[in-house]
Amino acid sequence: MSQTIPTSLASSSPSPADSYFAEAVPGGREGAVRQGTVSVLHIINGQHFAGAERVQVHLGRCLPSEGFRADFACLTPGRFLEQCPRDESEVFAVPMRSRYDLGVAGRILAAVGSRRYQLLHAHTPRSAMVAARIAKRLDVPWIYHVHSPTANDSSRWLQNQLNYWVERWSLRSAAHLITVSNSLRKQMIAEGWAADRVSVVANGVPAIRPPRQQIPTPGGRWVLGMVALMRPRKGLEVALRALVELRKRELDVRLRCIGPFETAEYEASIRRLISELGLEDAVELSGFASDVPAALAELDAMVLPSLYGEGMPMVVLEAMAAGLPVVATRVEGTPEAIRHGRDGLLAEPNSPQSLAEQLRLLVEGEYDWQALSESAVRRHAEQFSDRAMAHHTAGVYRRVV
Repeated sequence: MSQTIPTSLASSSPSPADSYFAEAVPGGREGAVRQGTVSVLHIINGQHFAGAERVQVHLGRCLPSEGFRADFACLTPGRFLEQCPRDESEVFAVPMRSRYDLGVAGRILAAVGSRRYQLLHAHTPRSAMVAARIAKRLDVPWIYHVHSPTANDSSRWLQNQLNYWVERWSLRSAAHLITVSNSLRKQMIAEGWAADRVSVVANGVPAIRPPRQQIPTPGGRWVLGMVALMRPRKGLEVALRALVELRKRELDVRLRCIGPFETAEYEASIRRLISELGLEDAVELSGFASDVPAALAELDAMVLPSLYGEGMPMVVLEAMAAGLPVVATRVEGTPEAIRHGRDGLLAEPNSPQSLAEQLRLLVEGEYDWQALSESAVRRHAEQFSDRAMAHHTAGVYRRVV
């Protein structure tokens, strides 16, 4: 059974991002929908509240100022329903009965009733499959948002391949693709998409910089944080082994893991590894945080040691907005956000030694914490605001509608 949840999505201040999006949205009918509000239905999973879900919430909150109303249909209702603010949008919880339950399309149409949507926007292979079906029945165009490389999205090879082929089959009827990074755009073009049908719209987050009690001192105690949906591709094992290397140098460094685990089995394996490495006193598993900026304000640096599968990590952008230096890996879209040595530091993926070395340089003061912090804040304001993301998404909508 479906349920409708009114959803409030309040706005935040705009900031420019034109330079990053120079190749993102080729010319189109920019003024075509200025006169009225166009309704867009986002088809989403909704089980978690990770990067893609944060994108969806920020779009729903900011798109009305661009002339678009965003509603959401959740196929796997979960944390999205809990975390989505309430007011301007509606959220329809219409669970799929199985991974390939195409009958959910009819149930979504029944749930939305007489509401008229001029455009659909899907965000995952599962939601693409459903959106293609609904778009055909409504005779409206639909857009697909590529958040990460589907064929390399998890450690489960068979699931990746199934998702990849479901995505390719579904996208035959898509009007346009939005990718969150230039690296993903190049990948989709290499897979056969025409360049003028793929637009880059970088992820964006609000300019929230909570006050800090203090800044870390070189050689003192540092609390590193890893904010993520904890799953194998995020590289938590690499971070733990890098922590061992730092402790060998007698550096007082702790790691706080903020976010839920994808599965209980993976959490159990991480707890065993923490014990094997003798890190019980240096690692805190703090679970899900609803207020990410507040959690970031309690850290001295953020670490994101992803192995693969990152389009444009939202938590990196949130850390930049908060003025928190980030040490991440050179994976897909991450280097498009962080300029090494200016806004943060970049290590090689799947290398505890490389990660430990970049962390050491920061902890021992060879990079100035304050300079990295201020540069990250400026770069966020110029390139990665929530308003910029909504503005350029609306540009794609105008082209398609």
